[in-house]
Amino acid sequence: MTFEKVRTNVYLDKNLKEQAKEFFKQYGLSLSDGLNFLLKKTLEKREFDLDMEIEPILPGDPDYELLQKARKHFKEHPEDYVTLDEVNWD
Repeated sequence: MTFEKVRTNVYLDKNLKEQAKEFFKQYGLSLSDGLNFLLKKTLEKREFDLDMEIEPILPGDPDYELLQKARKHFKEHPEDYVTLDEVNWD
């Protein structure tokens, strides 16, 4: 399943944007993917309660090296990149 993407201009606090980029990066997400995830969850719940427990991947975690390899692969082969919208969750 593919989704149509549109470019949207949103005015964000500069510091907040940088912090959010770093935050989502800990989970292997781009800022765009992270914001799409938050929007989807908000619409699914039909409320602003975004109390989601998600653990970051830190340098001591077993999956940290895998995440680093995935980031490197994305930089070298962006054509292989799949967004969260394109993942088949079934």
